[in-house]
Amino acid sequence: KMSVPDYMQCAEDHQTLLVVVQPIGIVPEESFFRIYKRISAVSQVNVRDSQRVLYIRYRHHYPPENNEWGDFQTHRKVVGLITITECSSAKEWPQTFEKFHLQKEMYGSTLYDSRLFVFGLQGEIAEQPRTDVAFYPSYDQCETVEKRIEDFIESLFIVLESKRLDRATDKSGDKIPLLCVPFEKKDFVGLDTDSRHYKKRCQGRMRKHVGDLCLQAGMLQDSLVHYHMAVELLRSVNDFLWLGAALEGLCSASVIYHYPGGTGGKVGPRRAQGGSLSAEAGNRHRPGMDGISVLFCALTSNGINADTSAEIGRAKNCLSPEDIIEKYKEAISYYGKYKNAGVIELEACVKAVRVLAIQKRSMEASEFLQNAVYINLRQLSEEEKIQRYSILSELYERIGFHRKSAFFKRIAAMQCAAPSIPEPGWRACYKLLLETLPGYSLSLDPQDFSKGTHRGWAAVQMRLLHELVYASRRMGNPALCVRHLSFLLQTMLDFLSDQEKKDVTQSLESYTAKCPGTMEVITLPDGLKLPPVPFTKLPIVKSVKLLNLPTSLRPHKMKSLLGQNVSTKSPFIYSPIIAHSRGEERNKKIDFQWVQGDVCEVQLMVYNPMPFELRVENMGLLTTGVEFESLPAALSLPAESGLYPVTLVGVPQTTGQITVNGYHTSVFGVFSDCLLDNLPGVKTNGCNVEVIPALPRVQISTSLPRSAHTLQPSSGDEISTNVSVQLYNGETQQLIIKLENIGTEPLEKLEVTAKTVNTKEKLYGDFLSWNLEDTLCQFPLKPGKIATFIVNIKVKLDFSCQENLLQDLSDDGISVSGLPLSSPFRQVVKPRVETKPLNPQESSKVGDFSHVKVRE
Repeated sequence: KMSVPDYMQCAEDHQTLLVVVQPIGIVPEESFFRIYKRISAVSQVNVRDSQRVLYIRYRHHYPPENNEWGDFQTHRKVVGLITITECSSAKEWPQTFEKFHLQKEMYGSTLYDSRLFVFGLQGEIAEQPRTDVAFYPSYDQCETVEKRIEDFIESLFIVLESKRLDRATDKSGDKIPLLCVPFEKKDFVGLDTDSRHYKKRCQGRMRKHVGDLCLQAGMLQDSLVHYHMAVELLRSVNDFLWLGAALEGLCSASVIYHYPGGTGGKVGPRRAQGGSLSAEAGNRHRPGMDGISVLFCALTSNGINADTSAEIGRAKNCLSPEDIIEKYKEAISYYGKYKNAGVIELEACVKAVRVLAIQKRSMEASEFLQNAVYINLRQLSEEEKIQRYSILSELYERIGFHRKSAFFKRIAAMQCAAPSIPEPGWRACYKLLLETLPGYSLSLDPQDFSKGTHRGWAAVQMRLLHELVYASRRMGNPALCVRHLSFLLQTMLDFLSDQEKKDVTQSLESYTAKCPGTMEVITLPDGLKLPPVPFTKLPIVKSVKLLNLPTSLRPHKMKSLLGQNVSTKSPFIYSPIIAHSRGEERNKKIDFQWVQGDVCEVQLMVYNPMPFELRVENMGLLTTGVEFESLPAALSLPAESGLYPVTLVGVPQTTGQITVNGYHTSVFGVFSDCLLDNLPGVKTNGCNVEVIPALPRVQISTSLPRSAHTLQPSSGDEISTNVSVQLYNGETQQLIIKLENIGTEPLEKLEVTAKTVNTKEKLYGDFLSWNLEDTLCQFPLKPGKIATFIVNIKVKLDFSCQENLLQDLSDDGISVSGLPLSSPFRQVVKPRVETKPLNPQESSKVGDFSHVKVRE
């Protein structure tokens, strides 16, 4: 019984000669595969003095029991053996050569020829000319390896051609031997060898065998003829196993005719049957497009002529693409009658799938694959199971069944960590799990989940992410655990139950206690990069608003520096088309300013989607444009709260345009940088604001008590201090005003003006007077210093022209407002000039001031 299936088999393998390359003694694996790569590169050779081409299939491990099926299908027969060894001295040579002979005995019954490549031996022995042994000083000095292999393949062809001619010749009177597979030999003991039925069986099997030899020898038309004759003979005697082989040979020859480029396709590196991964094991030995012209040349010689009659004959014997699949089905049905032919049946299914993939007949290919899944083989090892499921996954991928492909690759991944394996391969498991992601419409980039509706089955995706987390933990990589758990929580939040949310967050906190989550990209050993996962849903932000400074800190433009007001009016153009762009809103400039060194605020409206209290630590602003010191905050949001206002603050350290790009958080031990561009549905009132240079700040206090009410409402741009005093006509009182510099910039200018407010518009008088000379001597007023100046209040009214004045005064009184405030408080238009001389007379044009209300 054949024990080890070759899942990489394809129809064109039937025309190849099998050559095994193996080491003898102790040979470094790297050195062996270095030579193996050069040997296996010689995969096709033009036969000397002939237009035929020989194709070679190399293996570095081949089970001897599979070799016993060489008569059933000759491409399974090891016809060539190449051994590689190291020998450093002449004393070791006899023992080395003995090992070479022992290795040949393993495949001795089928070998056509063999070679021994010896590295490291120099001297008299190495100088003796030998046909079967090649000596090289080192692995670097072996330029003739490829030439030796070509000569070796020509020697294989000579033996092949002699066997083909010997068996194809009709020798009347000679008994044709009965070719058997290993499990049949006991069934034919005692049979009548002279019966007509027996002879037809022998003839049919031999015809099939000759067809195999013709196909290997590059004689495609002859092989088609022999296969057709074998099918007729074997069908007449119900020799189903060999009938299936003849039908499969007919299919293979027809596939080679219709698809000269091959059906194997390009596949990635695969695990060889011996357990070692060859550098070239994954490359198909079929020629590429460069070999097509060579193949056609081969088809026009030695029995396949280029004339029209030969083409007609070949077309008659060759199956059509549709008939190829029908014959494959028939052959597989015959194989299914024999439990010992499970490997043959499985490989035939795989070959048919590769042909159907080229024909783009996916549904029929899936039927063959489904049959291959249920073929019962011997008890496979864990490594063989992994190989089987991996190849099934690749075949499903080729026919476009991506989810089915992911399913089998996931099974292969789980098999890598089966309980029966002494040392589970968690790294291999993790790698295979990553390869299943596309089949389940799953990407590890959180950006792909913010572009629209969810794709794929969320339940399966969550299960796969949990498996990635578990494999990461068993690999001993807590950073990967945190990244995958963060991704699960961020992207699958809408599909998690309340209990699952609690479980995931508890697991995440336990992992981040050892390895906090960061915004760094994680690069895996195979080069795959895992992008960071910002928690934009913990909490969910619905709006972002930049706030103006408090009234007492807002900068005010200096009118005297502005000169004449320039009209900013522009033509009004109506357009019914309104472009709604979040980017435009975000880049919109705000009509107020922030000040260097002052605390600035941004208000966020957030809510907590979790069924428990959400603690957000270290939440602050992300900005660009100027140097900005973010002052982090800590939040505690109640479970499933509604919109909740959160104010984030910071201090700009330099001047210029500042842009608020987002915010950063620390939730469950994961640090996140959340950009506004990645937040769907977030409303903003603009995120660009100008930061002007630091300006002076002053605090005013007076010697008079505060007024109980404001006589004149503030315009909103003013800061009013209302004091009250009652005086008789002619009476005088002093108002002492203290100016304290509570900022970091010196106060350089002081301007005082007075304005009389007369509610009756009939009475007026000179109420206020002052002298600033003593006060200006204290300027520039440095931070922390206090300056004072005195305002004289003198009541002087004319009552001669008025009636009922006393009644009016008792009703309304007279309101007098003075403006005793330094200027500028905030300067907007241009930076302050330090060397500009102080001119009290011009300072009256400088700006707007806060008011001091004086009541009489």
